[in-house]
Amino acid sequence: MLTPRRSEQLLTVPEAAARLGLKVSTIRRRILEKRIAVVRIGRAVRIPIEVIDELIEQGWHDPVRLLPGY
Repeated sequence: MLTPRRSEQLLTVPEAAARLGLKVSTIRRRILEKRIAVVRIGRAVRIPIEVIDELIEQGWHDPVRLLPGY
């Protein structure tokens, strides 16, 4: 699970979903599964932008370079 840090920017669930290109329901499910760390302010749920950036970084894969002659 990704852990939150002190953040200057907190995203709402719809903002996080848009940034990741996922459905809001997918983000909410991952929060319930404790796969995404959140900050709770009363009933409001916010996701630190660093958590979203870390998810993007973990999913990034450099393209495979083909060997010469293929």
